[in-house]
Amino acid sequence: MEWIAEFGMFAAKALTVLLAVVFVLLLIASQKGRQRKGEGALTVTRLNDQLARMTERLGQAVLDKPAFKALQKTRKQEQKARAKHSAERDKVFVLNFHGDIKASALENLRHEVTAVLELATPQDEVVVKLESGGGMVHAYGLAAAQLTRVREAGVPLTVCVDKVAASGGYMMACIADRILVAPFAMLGSIGVVAQLPNFHRVLKKHDVDYEMLTAGEYKRTLTVFGENTEKGREKFQEDLENIHYLFKRFVSRYRSVLDVDAVATGEVWFGTEALERGLADEVNTSDDYINRRIRQADVFEVHFARPKRLQDRLSSSMSAALDRLVLTWVSRFHNQRFW
Repeated sequence: MEWIAEFGMFAAKALTVLLAVVFVLLLIASQKGRQRKGEGALTVTRLNDQLARMTERLGQAVLDKPAFKALQKTRKQEQKARAKHSAERDKVFVLNFHGDIKASALENLRHEVTAVLELATPQDEVVVKLESGGGMVHAYGLAAAQLTRVREAGVPLTVCVDKVAASGGYMMACIADRILVAPFAMLGSIGVVAQLPNFHRVLKKHDVDYEMLTAGEYKRTLTVFGENTEKGREKFQEDLENIHYLFKRFVSRYRSVLDVDAVATGEVWFGTEALERGLADEVNTSDDYINRRIRQADVFEVHFARPKRLQDRLSSSMSAALDRLVLTWVSRFHNQRFW
């Protein structure tokens, strides 16, 4: 039995060494994580090259050898001409904003705009591919302010809406010098809504008291558990009307051609309808517009991202599911208001 005791001692020592190594590795990883926390990374993709690679691969598959060689020759000539005049060519910076109710993409947008404005000139252009059904007022107000930075810097700003830019999404879109909308994309919803359940009668039925103490007459107007008063409702409605007024004034400031009172009903309109009402400037998809610009300028897609923690990924998935539910609701009842 002596060998068993010796084997046990060996196993214990080996386990101790293994645990020590794992601890050291975890400590190093933790240190690196703390150092990199908050840094994120900026990814830049030259869309001219991306399109050229796809075209060449498709040509190789479908063209005969003489035709493919002719295509390659043409591409090389274009590359030489572009390299010769590279300093003179305009630059187009493409940003993507996929907004949820909390405008979670705002943090990335801030860094992307900051980076682009370090290099962009009035001869260049910023294109934002925007998709959002709106959300929290303060979050989308700050997101809109990021696009305002581009416009105030004198850099031409184009917003492309392929699916939806409603409510807070349209607050962002209206800042652009030009708004391009796909034929069946939804624009508008210039309105404000707030709703909450009230469980006061349920609590009262079960003899449950709910106490809420406030300092300030209107610190709390409507509540979920307390008994709401008519005075509280009137104040809450007054606050909504004030936000709606500020929203309309903001849209009027950046889109003077628009009859705001006629469209600030909370309704949404599809592509051609939005164009007729002045909510957009052109019916076109982002794909067609960007491909057109690739033939005229150097086009770069800019994306900033931070590594997401597990809880953040789960939260984003839940938020995306909620957004899909909201968009489905809007598509069925497009004359309803939401934000």
